[in-house]
Amino acid sequence: MDELQKALYEAYVGEAKAALRLKVFAEKAKKEGYPQIAKLFGVISFSEEIHGTRALKLLREVKSTEENLAASFESEQKVAGVAYDEFIKMAERAGNKAAVLHFSQSRDVEEVHAKLYKEAMNHFLEERETTYYVCKVCGFVSDGILPDECPFCGAKKEQFEHFG
Repeated sequence: MDELQKALYEAYVGEAKAALRLKVFAEKAKKEGYPQIAKLFGVISFSEEIHGTRALKLLREVKSTEENLAASFESEQKVAGVAYDEFIKMAERAGNKAAVLHFSQSRDVEEVHAKLYKEAMNHFLEERETTYYVCKVCGFVSDGILPDECPFCGAKKEQFEHFG
């Protein structure tokens, strides 16, 4: 990776992190009763997404849908199988039970993400339509069925976001 590619990658990562951070800040401001500050955080988050998207495209990371599915599948497997296992061990050594729970649930959900990508690759030509439900507590994704309770964190069905 040359200097320019490294700079584009750093810009992409920085903008992506800023967009997420500002989205979370907007939710917090809204809950605390500051709608105008929430709006400001939301607007700047959207702007940062644009910057990150442009850098990602310049990195030529966005390919065909089939290639994007395969890359996403591989990424989920790597994160679930390697990174989170190390994070869990680190949290256990530190005695941080909340971090162990977070990393364990995230690892398990990443495995579900990988399965969903694999299924999508297998059904790519069918263009099967489905509805997804995402647990707003741990990120678990259910394909086509709204569970009464999240199988990973126990959140009730009211805590799921519908993507139809």
